[in-house]
Amino acid sequence: MSSNSGIQIPSRLPLLCTHDGVLLPGSTMRISVDTARNMQLVKSRLLKGTSLKSTIIGVIPNTRDPEHDSDELPSLHSIGTAGLAVQVVGSNWPKPHYTLLITGLCRFRVTKLLREKPFLVAEVEQLDKLEQYTEGDQADGELGELSQRFYQAAVQLVGMLDMSVPVVAKLRRLLDSLPKETLPDVLASMIRTSNKEKLQVLDAVDLEERFKKALPLLTRQIEGLKLLQKTRKLRPDDDKRVGGVFPGRQFSLDEEGEDEDGDDTAVLEKKVKAAAMPEAALRVCLKELKRLKKMPESMPEYALTRNYLEMMVELPWSKSSKDCLDIRAARVLLDNDHYAMEKLKRRVLEYLAVRQLKSTLKGPILCFVGPPGVGKTSVGRSIARTLGREFHRIALGGVCDQSDIRGHRRTYVGSMPGRIINGLKTVGVNNPVFLLDEVDKLGKSLQGDPAAALLEVLDPEQNHSFTDHYLNVPFDLSQVLFIATANTTATIPPALLDRMEVLQVPGYTQEEKVEIAHRHLIPHQLEQHGLTPQQLQIPQDTTKDIISKYTREAGVRSLERKIGAICRAVAVKVAEGHKVSRADLVTRLVGSREHCEEGSGITAPPEMPIVIDPIALKDILGPPVFEMEVSERLTLPGVAIGLAWTPMGGEIMFVEASRMEGEGQLTLTGQLGDVMKESAHLAISWLRSNAKTYLLTNGSADPLEGTDIHLHFPAGAVTKDGPSAGVTIVTCLASLLSGRLVRSDVAMTGEITLRGLVLPVGGIKDKVLAAHRASLKRVIIPKRNEKDLEEIPPHVRADLDFVFASTLDEVLNAAFDGGFPAAVSHPQVVSKL
Repeated sequence: MSSNSGIQIPSRLPLLCTHDGVLLPGSTMRISVDTARNMQLVKSRLLKGTSLKSTIIGVIPNTRDPEHDSDELPSLHSIGTAGLAVQVVGSNWPKPHYTLLITGLCRFRVTKLLREKPFLVAEVEQLDKLEQYTEGDQADGELGELSQRFYQAAVQLVGMLDMSVPVVAKLRRLLDSLPKETLPDVLASMIRTSNKEKLQVLDAVDLEERFKKALPLLTRQIEGLKLLQKTRKLRPDDDKRVGGVFPGRQFSLDEEGEDEDGDDTAVLEKKVKAAAMPEAALRVCLKELKRLKKMPESMPEYALTRNYLEMMVELPWSKSSKDCLDIRAARVLLDNDHYAMEKLKRRVLEYLAVRQLKSTLKGPILCFVGPPGVGKTSVGRSIARTLGREFHRIALGGVCDQSDIRGHRRTYVGSMPGRIINGLKTVGVNNPVFLLDEVDKLGKSLQGDPAAALLEVLDPEQNHSFTDHYLNVPFDLSQVLFIATANTTATIPPALLDRMEVLQVPGYTQEEKVEIAHRHLIPHQLEQHGLTPQQLQIPQDTTKDIISKYTREAGVRSLERKIGAICRAVAVKVAEGHKVSRADLVTRLVGSREHCEEGSGITAPPEMPIVIDPIALKDILGPPVFEMEVSERLTLPGVAIGLAWTPMGGEIMFVEASRMEGEGQLTLTGQLGDVMKESAHLAISWLRSNAKTYLLTNGSADPLEGTDIHLHFPAGAVTKDGPSAGVTIVTCLASLLSGRLVRSDVAMTGEITLRGLVLPVGGIKDKVLAAHRASLKRVIIPKRNEKDLEEIPPHVRADLDFVFASTLDEVLNAAFDGGFPAAVSHPQVVSKL
């Protein structure tokens, strides 16, 4: 016998310890890896390695019980098999593990253990080689006789099986093509043998001894198959069940074949008992498990019951994450993530402080209400990071089925738990931060009202025993920190709103937007577009121009889009600059740079950063979208500026009036709601009853005698409603009837009564910020809204003059230069607060 080629293994090998099988050279075996050392070996060598040598490992039997294989050094067999890992598959059920498909190459002996952690590495000595034979090579003497007898026995064994089965036919072809030296290892790994018998074959380094050890095993298998054929006649499909002869099919004859699962029910039972469920849930699971054991797998209900039990064991009944209670670190983290938002930050720090004093504090249920783009969702994610908790977002916009919250009952086909329970399964802990996004946009349909289903979830007195329809057992949600977000509270049902602690998140001032842009938005956009501050610089004056002339919003989303447009325009210039520099390099190499520059008009790229000035801003973004037209629109009597609140933030609103000959009728246009129409009729009635006092009669008792009034609210496509435009309508009509101009720097808001009183309204902070964005100087608000000014930033209060009015007399005196005729009382002007 002579060998044409051989396999040389490295002198140092990482060792994979096996407990439930013996890998022999020339065979292929699936090995489950779940111990710490073995998993570290797979991660470090097999998953990260790129060369062929990195996939060669030593597989060596471990004689110690796997239950005790933790940090203790395993008891290793002296001889192992070098194997080539041809496949690695990972899974997380029932616990994290890998499944390796390994082909044995040759034997080795461990001469020295070099390293124990993180995985075993040993110096090895190669004992044999997988040799190939030429057709003319033949063995002599006793070894040749043994090999021939073994080959004939193997052919006899295969011949007793059905050759029409592809696996059997493939095995028959392998017997003719494989070298006879490899047959003892290959057949011993395939037939039914114990691990002890396989170890004896593995230890037989001498080839003659190996044949002597393996031949009785093969003969015993043949005798067993003969006995089976005598006792009963084989059915046609019995030959296909090769597993009785070749248990486990370690040698992968059929590449599509899969190993049968073990006793999954027993594994599932262990998982149920180890899940630390409450007594009620454990009782239900054990009852379902008992039914599952008696149920055949072919029944449809088997899969449903098994899915239910798997969901139950995967839920974090008692697993929780530890809160980070360092208030100073939390304050720094919140300040770094978000500028302004002081009220939200203070509430989070208060929760942390109370958690330090009482560890069993229930999770608060917060609701952030504010216009889009102010950072409600991102601050929820930041809160989770501050607390060191898992974060999960549930988008509720457009949800109109209560099953999304409570889940489906298991009687339905395709039933599944609700999004609350699914979220807990995803995060794996029972105290995450849940963000219920857009809770004001929940719908209602024939499938139920999801807002009503949320009542149990968001009630601190009930959510400790929240019952999902799918689970049908209580689950404790009291440690979950729920944060809901909404643009307005008007569409949230009162019962649901009552269960939440509402925190208003108003829009940003111009100064805050500038800070946010330079701290967060510009660096983020530079990174997204592959630019650096050395390539693009946006001065603060340019940022202010973008805010005031190209965006009109409470948040910063449009601002970020405009900055992104600038970055894209600069990226084009930078890319063109790189292209020019490469062209210049080519021309230098060919010695014709001057000719290239003259002929192509290529200029050298600028070395200085591109600074966005007003001219560049106009070139990139176009002409300004929002021009301040306040003074231009107040050039005629009958125009006044009001302040309105919208879900997008505060807005200024023009009110226009005109008169013409007629029969004293009032016409209202601009898509007005019923409340605003009533405010207009109130204003007309009050002015007609006080016409003589304010010299509006023009010689007649009724200022509307022979006159029609048309009152219009521009932006006619936008629906408008609410009582806060009452003072603006009165001022507009007073200007029209008196012929005097309203001050062009005054805006106002407030509800009126028939007796001329000014009542408080809501949304003062958003309205004042809108007036500040429009560069107005004086704001008239109800006297009883004076307390709301505390929420307005000091620099905004310093830029505005506030007039606190309790009657319409004070409003008219503040709205007109020099006061209004016959005004009795004087306004309380708080200047430069």
